[in-house]
Amino acid sequence: MAEEDATWRRLIRSPRSSGTIEPFAAIQRDRLVARGIDIAPYPLSHLAVRVTDWDLYVHQRTLLERHARANSEDVWNGRPISKVLLAEPLDVLDGTPVSLIELIPPVHQRVYRMGLEHLGIVVGEEVDAFSREHRAALTGQQFQSADCEPYYVLFEDFTHVKFYRHSLYDVCVLEGATFDGFVHVDDWVPQRLVTATGPNPLPR
Repeated sequence: MAEEDATWRRLIRSPRSSGTIEPFAAIQRDRLVARGIDIAPYPLSHLAVRVTDWDLYVHQRTLLERHARANSEDVWNGRPISKVLLAEPLDVLDGTPVSLIELIPPVHQRVYRMGLEHLGIVVGEEVDAFSREHRAALTGQQFQSADCEPYYVLFEDFTHVKFYRHSLYDVCVLEGATFDGFVHVDDWVPQRLVTATGPNPLPR
C-alpha cells in the first residue's frame, strides 16, 4: 500500500505543478475555511487532473488504469475526458476517501491550472441551500448536464473547489456509465480550435 501511495503521489504531478494530493486538498480546505465554508462534514466526489497535451493525457490515463478497476470515457466539450475508478481509494484530508480521478486534456480558450486542478465535494440534496448560505464566497455555477450543475469557487491560482448534489461517479451512472471495464474514445484525434485569435491546434 505504501508503494501504491507513492505511485499516486508521483503520478499526480505535472511539469507545471509540484504539488501532491494531500497538500493540494489541505490548501483548498483551508482557503474555504477562510471564506467561511467548512467541508469537513461532506464526502469527497473526486480529484480532477488537467494535463498539458493529448499525448500526456494518453500516457497518464495508461498509468492510472494500472491502479484502477474501471473507467468511463466520453467526449464532453470537444474532447475525451476519462473518469478513472481506482482499485483502492486514496485517503486525503485526515483519512477522507476518494476513489475517482477525473483526467482532462486541454481544449478551452480559458486559462486553467495544469496538474491537480479541482477538488469535488458532495453536499447532497441541500446543495442549493448551501449555495444561498455561502453566496458571497462562491464564484458561480456550472451547467454541465441535467444531473451535474456544481457550484464552485475559483481561486487566484486558477484552481477550483466544486460542490455537487451527486458525486461525479453517481452522475456518470445516472447518465448511463457502467464502470464495468475500460473504455476509450478510440476514433478521436486532436482537433483544431477556432478562437478569437484564429484556428489553433490542440497542444500535443
